[in-house]
Amino acid sequence: MRRFFVWSALAALVGLLIAGGGYWAYWTYYARFQPVTVSRDQESIQTLLDEAGWISAGGGGSPVYIVGYRDSAAMQRYEREEVPKLKAAGAEVRIILFARPDREGAQQSTAAERATVAELWLTRDWSLYERWTATPTASWTAAGIPAADDNLARSAVVDAGQKFVIDLTGYLRNSGLQPRYPLILWRDQQGYLKACACSDPRSWVFIRDDLGAPDRIDADVPVELGLEPEPQPDGAPPLDYPDLPPIPEGETAPEAGDDASPPSANPPAPKRPTTPPPAPKAQRQDDTTFY
Repeated sequence: MRRFFVWSALAALVGLLIAGGGYWAYWTYYARFQPVTVSRDQESIQTLLDEAGWISAGGGGSPVYIVGYRDSAAMQRYEREEVPKLKAAGAEVRIILFARPDREGAQQSTAAERATVAELWLTRDWSLYERWTATPTASWTAAGIPAADDNLARSAVVDAGQKFVIDLTGYLRNSGLQPRYPLILWRDQQGYLKACACSDPRSWVFIRDDLGAPDRIDADVPVELGLEPEPQPDGAPPLDYPDLPPIPEGETAPEAGDDASPPSANPPAPKRPTTPPPAPKAQRQDDTTFY
């Protein structure tokens, strides 16, 4: 009886270890990358997204909002690798940028970044965003853009962007999402609002599944470049090479540099025998045996 209880306890312990390991693997490799279905404050979140200074390249499909800051490497990678797939599915990508506030006395944004963010919120100029993202951060001076630090109205726009992020992340925490950037929000095919803290690429597949986006986009077939034949007038075919007479035996072509007289316009034809020589007669040869 005692042995039965011992084996039962061991079996229960093994079962608990297997169940715990399975749950850990499920959470570590799958569950923690799933998006969150927003269950609270949906109306307030949608109002924030509609009133924000988002920018877009156009498109008439369902909107996908990408919230982040300029120096986010994860956001840059997502735009480079995933945005073309979302556009292929007909989605309209709307990007919302903000300038990070100071943290413990250390600045997390530059004056050029704050000026550019304010300009994008006010004008929604997509070409400006393309120029900005195509330029290294250290080289971007925001030339021609009014400064935001010494402008009360533009400083208020920068502050409004930071407040937008604080309010949005507060609402998303109520639904169980820990904010990381880029923050991506969209509606699935059933109309439910979803959110993803997509700093890890393993989260991206869930967005593609909801929107019906392809997993990859085939590259265009490279075009082979070559020279085409020059068209002839009146559709005439191209001319062939001329037939040249053979060089007679015992004569060689003049080499370059030889003092030779130029050939006449009508060179004499080579002499040919009047009658062809007789063909050789067939002869029988004795078989030869090699030892």
